[in-house]
Amino acid sequence: MNKKVKKIITLGIWEDNAIFRQILGICSALAVTNLMMNSLVMGLGLMFVTAFSELTVSLIRQFTPKHIRMMVQTLIISAYVIIVDIFLKAYYPSISEALGPYVGLIITNCIIMGRCESFAQKNPPLYSFLDGLASGAGYAIILMLIAFVRELLGFGSLFGYPVLGDAWVSWTLMIMPPGAFFMLAIVIWISKNIFKENSEQGGAKS
Repeated sequence: MNKKVKKIITLGIWEDNAIFRQILGICSALAVTNLMMNSLVMGLGLMFVTAFSELTVSLIRQFTPKHIRMMVQTLIISAYVIIVDIFLKAYYPSISEALGPYVGLIITNCIIMGRCESFAQKNPPLYSFLDGLASGAGYAIILMLIAFVRELLGFGSLFGYPVLGDAWVSWTLMIMPPGAFFMLAIVIWISKNIFKENSEQGGAKS
């Protein structure tokens, strides 16, 4: 693995994670993380849209007039979101209904537009595709982490399968919107402290 690829993956998943480092795309992180299955589908959908949107933007970047590039990017993103939406409605109607409007709102997700504009416009197609996968994976991992705690404590289950037994008293707070805010805040707080410790250690070594 060359240094460029390693850097793209590391930045997308961890060091420049869209949710806990840039605080982007948190609407869906708060809305769909009460169940792990919903979070998984949303995460995979965003990975698909981000990766192929960046790939397409990179392929046509030299032929796209600068003054309309944002509109072109939005059109490209919309096309891939429609593909995801149609696929879910055709093969997973229950999940599509559970996610509701949030699949369509992937179009307005700041993560995708931000990566298309800041990375795909300046880099080759393969690197752009990889960046989309990494950024989407970083988003999906955080969604799954939040959903793991919320579903486990809120329903006593994981992916819909009971794991804590009938004796478990569900934490109603975890399946309500405030539970998502609390979990996201904890994730951001932990990540900030980790990065703070790393920077302090780096400064001490130097």
